[in-house]
Amino acid sequence: VQLVESGGGLVQAGGSLRVSCAASGIIFRFFTMGWYRQAPGKQRELVARIGSTYSTNYADSVKGRFTISRDNAKNTVYLQMNSLKPEDTAVYYCNADLGPRENYWGQGTQVTVSS
Repeated sequence: VQLVESGGGLVQAGGSLRVSCAASGIIFRFFTMGWYRQAPGKQRELVARIGSTYSTNYADSVKGRFTISRDNAKNTVYLQMNSLKPEDTAVYYCNADLGPRENYWGQGTQVTVSS
């Protein structure tokens, strides 16, 4: 199983960025896909998740600014991040979840928002 994130980088506050996660080795369409983030000195936290039926949920801190989506034909999940704030700076991790025995993580991609 591989989850490969891409699209992170440096952006100014107020800007936008899209991160992607390409999955292989799993039956992608069955998995709930999620984005988590971890800032220095803080615990990893949920940013957004999208289920196999395309239902979504978001952390309160990103509602209205971030959008998660998935393309089952490409085995890819996306996180569109708008109106970025310095407090969004973190390593963003992709997660694929089908229960405790099938839960996988990507290696992470750094997102840095300058003020």
